[in-house]
Amino acid sequence: MEAEALPFESSEQVASLLASTPLLTESWRLCSVANAAAPLGFVSERIGDVGYLAFSACSIHTMITATEAEYYSTCRNLVPLDSTGDGEGDRPFAVLTKSGGGMNIREEEEGAVMVHAGLLKLFLSLRSSQAFQDQMLALINGSKSIVITGHSIGGTTASLCALWLLCYLQSVSSTLPVLCITFGSPLLGNESLSRAILRERWGGNFCHVVSKYDIMPRLLFAPLESCTRQLHFLLQYWQMSMLASSPSNFGQLLILQLGEEEKAELFRFVSHYNLLVSSIAEAEAREERANSLYWPFGNYLFCSQEGAICLDNAASVIKIMHVMFATGNPSCCIDDHLKYGQYVMKISSQLLKKKSFLQGEGIPESSYEAGVAMALQSLGISKQDPAAGPAEDCLKTAREMRHTRTPSLNCANLAIKLSKVTPYRAQIEWYKASCDRSDDQLGYYDSFKLRGSSKRDHKINMNRLLLAAFWDDVIHMLGNNELPRDFHKLGKWVNASQFYKLLVEPLDIAEYYRSGMHWIKGHYLKHGRERRFEIFDRWWRERKVGPAENTSMRSKFAGLTQDSCFWARVEEAREWLANVRSESDVRKLHFLWESINNFEIYAKRLVDCREVAKDVLAKNSSYSLWVEDLRELKSQMQQVLPLQD
Repeated sequence: MEAEALPFESSEQVASLLASTPLLTESWRLCSVANAAAPLGFVSERIGDVGYLAFSACSIHTMITATEAEYYSTCRNLVPLDSTGDGEGDRPFAVLTKSGGGMNIREEEEGAVMVHAGLLKLFLSLRSSQAFQDQMLALINGSKSIVITGHSIGGTTASLCALWLLCYLQSVSSTLPVLCITFGSPLLGNESLSRAILRERWGGNFCHVVSKYDIMPRLLFAPLESCTRQLHFLLQYWQMSMLASSPSNFGQLLILQLGEEEKAELFRFVSHYNLLVSSIAEAEAREERANSLYWPFGNYLFCSQEGAICLDNAASVIKIMHVMFATGNPSCCIDDHLKYGQYVMKISSQLLKKKSFLQGEGIPESSYEAGVAMALQSLGISKQDPAAGPAEDCLKTAREMRHTRTPSLNCANLAIKLSKVTPYRAQIEWYKASCDRSDDQLGYYDSFKLRGSSKRDHKINMNRLLLAAFWDDVIHMLGNNELPRDFHKLGKWVNASQFYKLLVEPLDIAEYYRSGMHWIKGHYLKHGRERRFEIFDRWWRERKVGPAENTSMRSKFAGLTQDSCFWARVEEAREWLANVRSESDVRKLHFLWESINNFEIYAKRLVDCREVAKDVLAKNSSYSLWVEDLRELKSQMQQVLPLQD
């Protein structure tokens, strides 16, 4: 059984949970303890059945500033997450970097899952320590749920730790709930990381608390190589402030070395790149977004002195980050990073906002408009503020996107669309039956491959393309977390996709070889197979199989050949046979004959088990002609060999 996500998968549910439980306050308390004194870089504590693990920002700041030249020169560097590991076979994030959840997203299409190089290195060094391993084992064995938390850079360490733990728990089929809460954490990875987390339905396991003006969560949107000096003093000031109840004299001296003009320059620099990334995030076309950008994932709890709101749409998160930050100033963007204790206390009382709001003037007529106005108030943005318009548009867009991608509603709409494309499939079934009855005895595959320009042939080809578009949309929606978590395990969709694959993939193979794509790209199996068929293979393999299905034997030939790639294997076998006739190299001949014999055995087993349709055995089908050619070649060789002896 797969490890289930927490029972909330929307930002509203996450916000309600945090507002109604002590999770947020306890997490911040432990972050404060860790920042003040955590020689190991983390502290752990068990409160009731909940185990907490908090990562210190201060010890990590020390590690960074000790090697600041290396860190800042690579501060925007992203490295593949699957390049991690302590040795052969050790891939702590394998679940995120492999094709999973029924998706099989190819790297060349979506990009590699990448994270910040320096922060990943820091977490892996902690993970390898015996103290960390002992504490994690104790929490896993002694808790009914685990909360991992951290402030500042300790928050990114917490995120990596939570991702590692989720991967581990899934690998051992554990359902132990995990929640990660960060405070003022910088971004961790690229959009592919965000998409991988969505595919695993882990978005609800992460909540990032971001204050209105805090510069830290926005830093990695900007190229920081030119701000090394400012960032050095900034990290040192934060560290000294965290280590004391109030900023020490040394900390004050450090910040004085960063003049007002330099702070203003840093503020404008980061604000400019926040605006740039915000514009990129709004681009509807996926190709317009660079996968090298840092990208948010999970839920973001934006807080101000007026309250808090929670969002889970990445584009909206980036937009709100910019809108809120732009209303600040150079001093507050630095000091706000140290005020999360105040904001945490405010969040729990946010439910009182409704009463105070309704007592004001200009009450909106609709509850929806009232909700948007209350959300703006929670962000600390008044109606007269220039940022109110962009913020309101962003909130409305986030709501619309949440509504349009409700998994259950999307699944119901897909069922309606499936019924509308069923006639296309029925027409292809009729076409197959007519090919099987045809006097030319070519069979289904070869009739389509050798088709002419009749209206019937054109209609069937159009149906093939329309069905492909429908199923590609299904795959796209599933990859975007717009369908139920167990969609790819629902019998209706598993069976429908399997039937589509068995019926239509032979036509795709026929078109591939008819158009000569094998001469351009290579054979179908390695170079031409569409991603949707690979995904449907996985769905079928992972389906629940009853005892009767495991033991049943066929008494007649299948209506559809059970290996949808059978004809692609036939095409390869035909080429092997042709090469045998012209090849003189003994080693190559041996390899060709070995391949031919393996295919012959495989095909004979399918025929004997009646796992092929009758069209495979049609008199003039490619397979029947291949069998005849093979028999003739073997006969010729038997005649030649005695003469050679």
